[in-house]
Amino acid sequence: MSAEASAGSHAADSAQSSAACQNTEEHRSQGLLGSKYVKLNVGGSLHYTTVQTLSKEESLLQSICNGATEVNIDSEGWVVLDRSGRHFSLVLNFLRDGSVPLPEDRRELDEVLKEAQYYRVQGLVQHCLNAMQKQKDVFETVCRIPMITSAKEEQRMIATCRKPVVKLQNNRGNNKYSYTSNSDDNLLKNIELFDKLVLRFNGRVLFVKDVLGDEICCWSFYGEGRKIAEVCCTSIVYATEKKQTKVEFPEARIFEETLNILIYENNRGSGPGGLHLLDSRGAGSSLGSEEEGAVGGDRRVRRIHVRRHIMHDERGHGQQTVYKD
Repeated sequence: MSAEASAGSHAADSAQSSAACQNTEEHRSQGLLGSKYVKLNVGGSLHYTTVQTLSKEESLLQSICNGATEVNIDSEGWVVLDRSGRHFSLVLNFLRDGSVPLPEDRRELDEVLKEAQYYRVQGLVQHCLNAMQKQKDVFETVCRIPMITSAKEEQRMIATCRKPVVKLQNNRGNNKYSYTSNSDDNLLKNIELFDKLVLRFNGRVLFVKDVLGDEICCWSFYGEGRKIAEVCCTSIVYATEKKQTKVEFPEARIFEETLNILIYENNRGSGPGGLHLLDSRGAGSSLGSEEEGAVGGDRRVRRIHVRRHIMHDERGHGQQTVYKD
């Protein structure tokens, strides 16, 4: 081959290479204009769809189709997107149908949201946000009641909780005497009231159960990490030949103290007069109970104990009843 022929061949190859590069650059600059079908390689996951599907919403995918966004197209015509292809089929199905089932797992749902935000598919973004809000609403309606297993756990829980705390301590087996005839019913009523209060003030008050303590049935109310009030529901009945344990059900007083503890919600108890209004309350009592002010630092704890000791065995009517304080 002559030198002239060799030079001509090199010139032709250079021209073809230059034309190919120019065509590639032109292809990239024009995006997918004039195309009907699109081949997408998303992180190694291959998808075949139409320009019409990708252009249904104003998004990054639409801007790729109309040439507003530069894309990388390999030698086989695949549009290469440097993203994980795990949830891309879900994005495509949303563009096709306008709706798509979302994963229930919160982590996967968050991944779908991030992909929707990257591709700027606002309809799918809102769909994910609505699903997350629905999950949050369902979660918040679930009542979770911690069970105390140790004194240290109780102290840590109350000290770190930013909500008011109501604790019911009930341990029916912690008793050396027999129970009076109505004690079991009243103990059950206390437990039922606890469940009702949990449902009513869910999210506003932390309710805790303690089945390991010394008390048979006792309510404790905490605000800002300290005990504010206590309602003890047990007393000793001195029967004719034996002692018995009586469980009371001071429903009104328990409900009242639960409402009082709401003053510590969102740290409102720290405001002017908040603690003063509760701590300076009178020592009136109700339901045959006595309110004792115990000094804790410079603030009192309202302790309401049933002090009535009954000198009969409650076995029948017509018997004389003697009350001893």
